[in-house]
Amino acid sequence: MPLKLGNRTTSSVFKQWTAADVGLREWFGRRAPREDPRLREWKREWTAAVLTLHSSSVQLLKGRLDALGLPEDDVEIEREMLEALEDAAALSSEIARSGLPSVETGHRVVGPERCHFTAPAAMPDEPAQPTGRLLLTSGRAIFLGGASAVSSAWHMIGDIRHADRDLLLVRTARDRVYRFQCNSFSDALRAALIARELTRKRPA
Repeated sequence: MPLKLGNRTTSSVFKQWTAADVGLREWFGRRAPREDPRLREWKREWTAAVLTLHSSSVQLLKGRLDALGLPEDDVEIEREMLEALEDAAALSSEIARSGLPSVETGHRVVGPERCHFTAPAAMPDEPAQPTGRLLLTSGRAIFLGGASAVSSAWHMIGDIRHADRDLLLVRTARDRVYRFQCNSFSDALRAALIARELTRKRPA
C-alpha cells in the first residue's frame, strides 16, 4: 500500500524508510549541496553519536569540527547539530535518572494527561501548511494549529524518525506519516527521543 505523507501519497519502498536510523534526506527527494568531504565524514560521525547519545561524543565532535579550521559561516548547521546532540544527551541522562520531564501547559486539549514536550512546529505537508504547537503527552502526539487539531494516540504510531529539523511519526498501519517541522535540530531530536520513550511505555 502506498505511504501517505500528510495528504500526499507516495509509492516509496517502506523497507528503505525503516532502514535509516537517522535522517531521511533521500526519502524526501532533497539533494544535499556539494560540500567539503570532511564535513560529510563529520556528519556520519554525528549520526552515529545520535544513536548512542553519550555525553563524551559532544566534546569529541566539537574538537574535530574545530580542527577543520573552516569559517563559522560554513559550519553554522554543524554547530546547531552539536547543540542538538548536547541537548539530547542531557535529556537522555535525565530520563535515565528520573524519568520523562513534565511540562506545564494551559492547553485544555491535553486534559488529564501529562505533557512531556512542547515546541513550535509546522506541518508543511498539509494543504494549508499550518504552523502551531506540537505537544507530546503521556497518551498522544498533538498538533495545535490551523483549522483543527491533529492527534494520534501512541499505540497508533509504529515508527519514529527524525530528519534535520523534522520529527516523523509513522502510523502502525503504514498508511500515513505525520511530519512536524520544528524550529531547530534540538527540538526535533529531543522530540524524537521523548516520543520513542512514550511508545515504549504504551500498553501491550
